[in-house]
Amino acid sequence: MKRKLEGRVAVLTGAATGIGRALASRLADEGAALCLADINVGALEETANALASRGASVSTHVVDVADGARVESFAREVEERHGRADVLINNAGVALHGTVEEVSLADIEWVMSINFWGTVYCVKSFLPLLKRQTSAHVVCVSSIFGVIAPPGQAAYCASKFAVRGFTEALRHELERTNVKVSTVHPGGVRTGIARSARVGAGADPSKGERERRRFERLAITTPEQAAERITRGMLRGEPRILVGRDASQIDFLQRMLPARYWRLLRALVERRAGPGD
Repeated sequence: MKRKLEGRVAVLTGAATGIGRALASRLADEGAALCLADINVGALEETANALASRGASVSTHVVDVADGARVESFAREVEERHGRADVLINNAGVALHGTVEEVSLADIEWVMSINFWGTVYCVKSFLPLLKRQTSAHVVCVSSIFGVIAPPGQAAYCASKFAVRGFTEALRHELERTNVKVSTVHPGGVRTGIARSARVGAGADPSKGERERRRFERLAITTPEQAAERITRGMLRGEPRILVGRDASQIDFLQRMLPARYWRLLRALVERRAGPGD
C-alpha cells in the first residue's frame, strides 16, 4: 500500500518528546522525510536515532522557535538539504501556571514568545517554500485552552487563543491556494508539558506540583493516540482537529453555553481530580 507522504518533506517543531516524538514516528510511517526541530538536544537526537534505525530519512535542527532569526536560518537549512517543504507542523509549546496577579509580565512574554510568536515565525519563514509545491499543509497546534479559558491559565490561554485566531485567518487567506491549513485542539494528553511548566513569579511554588498531579489525573489521551488523530485529520484536510474525547465534549459545551460553560466544567474537573486539589 502506498504511503501517503512518500517523497514529501515534513517540518516538525517540538519534535523531541511527547506529541512531537509520536508525530515524527507517525509521519515516518507515512514515508515523509523528516526535519525535526527542538531545543532539547539530547531528546531530539534520541528521537532521530530511533527513527533512523527504522530507515526513516531524518535531519535534526536545534531551534528555539522564539528566536525569529534562528527560525529563518532553519528554513534555509531545510531548503538547502531538501529543496522543498511540503508539511509544516507547529507543535513546540510551553505551559505556565498562575493567575493574572501571580504571573509577571516576563512570564507572559515568555509563554507568548514560544507558543504564539514561534508559530508566527515558522509560518512566515516556511510559507514561501510550501507555496512552491503542488500541494502543502500547515498544521498549528493550539489547545482545548484555545477554546475555553479556565482560571489560573490566562497567559497560556492567551497564547493558544492567539494561535487559533492566527491559524484560522491564515486558512481563510490561503483557501484558494495550494496550501491547506489545520488548527489542532488537544484535550488532556499524557505528555511532560505539565511537569516542565513554569509557575508564575508571584505564585506559591507548590502550585506547580498540585497542577501537575491534577493534569495527570485528567489527561486521558496518549501521545500516540494524539499523533494518529492529528495525522489522520491532516491527511483528510480537516480544518479543525479536536484531539481526545474530552476535547470534543468541552468544545460542544462551550458552543452550547459560551458564557456559562465553566460553571459545569469546574464541578466536573473537581470531581475527576479528586480531593485535596
